Amino acid sequence: MTTPQDFRIEAIGRDATSEIQSAINTVSASGGGRVSLLAGEHMAGGLLLKSGVELHLADGALLRPIPDYEAYRDTTVRVIAEKSNRGMIIARNAEDVRISGPGRIEAGGEHFITGDDPDVGTFIPAEFRPRVVVFEGCRTVRLDGFQVAGSPMWTLHLADCEDVVIRNVTIANDRRLPNTDGMVLDACRRVLIEDCTISTADDGICLKTSAGPDGKAIGVCEDVTVRRCNVSSLSCALKLGTESHGDFDNVVFEDCKVSTSNRGLGLFSRDGGQMRNIRFSRIEVDCHETPDGFWGSGEALTVTVVDRRPNRPAGAVENLLVEAITGRTQGAINLVSTSGAGIRNVALRGITLAQDHGPLGTGRRYDLRPTFADIAPSAEAAGRANAWTRDADGQIVGLIDYPGGMPAIYLKGVEGLTAQDVAVRRPAPLPEGWNAKDIVEETN
Repeated sequence: MTTPQDFRIEAIGRDATSEIQSAINTVSASGGGRVSLLAGEHMAGGLLLKSGVELHLADGALLRPIPDYEAYRDTTVRVIAEKSNRGMIIARNAEDVRISGPGRIEAGGEHFITGDDPDVGTFIPAEFRPRVVVFEGCRTVRLDGFQVAGSPMWTLHLADCEDVVIRNVTIANDRRLPNTDGMVLDACRRVLIEDCTISTADDGICLKTSAGPDGKAIGVCEDVTVRRCNVSSLSCALKLGTESHGDFDNVVFEDCKVSTSNRGLGLFSRDGGQMRNIRFSRIEVDCHETPDGFWGSGEALTVTVVDRRPNRPAGAVENLLVEAITGRTQGAINLVSTSGAGIRNVALRGITLAQDHGPLGTGRRYDLRPTFADIAPSAEAAGRANAWTRDADGQIVGLIDYPGGMPAIYLKGVEGLTAQDVAVRRPAPLPEGWNAKDIVEETN
C-alpha cells in the first residue's frame, strides 16, 4: 500500500513556480498526497495540478500569482472566455484533485485594469486576463476552506467536470471589475456547492454550457445543488446562462441569501440548450438598481429567452419552480421570451417582496442583453463587446421600457404560469414611471 505523500513548502517571498510544480509532479507520480504551502507569501506563475494531489494553503499562507498574463502561457485551457485561454492554477483530465484552505489566494486583479468608465460604472479591463482556477475534464474535485481575493477574471471555472464538491470557499473581488464571476460551473454533472460566501462585480454562482473550439457544446449541466451560500453580485447572484449551448437539467438553489446585488435569480437562454427542472427555494434577496453598464437593474427574478445568433435559436425554459422568496427589490420580476422556444410551466409560490423606488430609474426598463449586438457590435458602435453597445441615438441596445411603466411582474411569451401566495408590496402613491397594474402580460 502506497503511503500518501505530504510535501511541505516554506514561504520564500520570490517566484516559487518551479518548486511548487516539482512537488505536485512528485506527489502525483508517487500515488498522490498533499502539497502544503506553509504560512507566509508564495509567488508563482502557472501551476498544473495533477491526479491525486491536494494543494493545501495552510493557515497564514498567501499565494500571490504573478500579475503578468505571459506568466500563464504554459497553463492554457480549451474553453476560451473573454479572449483568455489561460489560468493561474489549472487541471486537465485529472482525477481526485483538491485545493484546500484556510489560506488565501491574492489574485492581483488590480494589475489588469487599464482605465475607468464612470458612465457605466465599471473599470476598463485589460484585453487579456487569466482566470484563477480552471479545471477541465476532471473527476472527483474538492475545493474547500480557502479564500480568493481580487480575481482578474472568472475566479473558479470548472468545465466538463463530474462529482464536484465546493464547500466553505470565500471569494471577494473588486465590485467594479467586469467578468470577475465567482464560480462558473460549465457543463458539469453531480455538483454540490454549500456554505460559500461570494462578493463580486459579475455573476456570483453561474452555470453555463460553453462551446468548444469546434463550436459544439462541451457537455450538459445537470444534477447541481447550491445551498446555504451568501452572494453579493453586480450582475446576477444565482444564474443559469448566458452561454447555453448544451442542456441544463435538475438544478436546485436553496436556503441562500442574496445581498446588495443587481439581480437575484436568473435564467438566460441564448444558444440552443434547453433549461429544464430548475428550482429556487427559500432565498432572501436584496436587489438594487445599477448604472446601465451592468446587465439588469434590481430584479429579484429574471428569465429571458432570446435568439442572439443567426440560425441558432435559443432553447426553451421548462418546469421552473420559484418558491419561498423574500426580501426587497428595486426592479420587477421578469419572464420574457422573444424566441419561439418560449418559457413553459412556471410555478411561483410563497413569494413576498417589497418593491422599492430606486434612485437611478434604471429599474424602469427590462433588459434583454446579451443580444447579437453585444457579441458582434458594429465597427462604429460605442461600447464593449459582450457587455453593452450604444445605438446611433446613444441608447444601450437591449434595454426596453416596460409598456405603461414598471409593474411588479412582467410576462411575455410565457405559457402555463401558476402563482400562489405571491405578494409584492409597492409604494403608495406609485412613483412616476410605474405601471398601475401589478402584473402586465404580453404575447409575442
